[in-house]
Amino acid sequence: MKFFIRFISAASACMLLYACPYSSTHVLDETPGIYVEDDLLGNWATFVKKPVSGKQEPVKVILSKKNDTEYNISFTGSLSELKPFRVIDKDSINGTAFMSTVGGKQFFNITIKDNIYIAEIIFKKGLLSLMPLSEHFTAKMIMTNADLRNSIEVHYKTRVIPLYDDDFCLKEMVKVN
Repeated sequence: MKFFIRFISAASACMLLYACPYSSTHVLDETPGIYVEDDLLGNWATFVKKPVSGKQEPVKVILSKKNDTEYNISFTGSLSELKPFRVIDKDSINGTAFMSTVGGKQFFNITIKDNIYIAEIIFKKGLLSLMPLSEHFTAKMIMTNADLRNSIEVHYKTRVIPLYDDDFCLKEMVKVN
């Protein structure tokens, strides 16, 4: 019985660790250079499917202006699966973000607790999607900001569908009060 419990625990841990968005110590641009877009500021909400149970749970993203080129970003909602990673402050994950453009696509460089996550921004018909790149979007060792930028350019040129981390994608969020 102990073996079975350990096996289930280990399998669950592997699934959680395997399903992580790409994190790095590098950013796409050395310094933020794109001004904050007022259309993106505010509260955004969507539902996400829990990986284990498959239940739909609400998640909210709050974007506010930190300065002319940076955002404060906060994720709130059903985040219980992330508690073991110690990124949650009370009931939310807080960080900062700035925008970069690579190959005609816009990306957020999101900094949360010294980790940088890269997420494609898709803003269509008043709906916002944040699509974080998968940990396995490249097999290349990223050593510099330029390496990261080049890897993303190559990835988007060579893939019909980019590798996103589906468990962390926030698709078609609507603006709420």
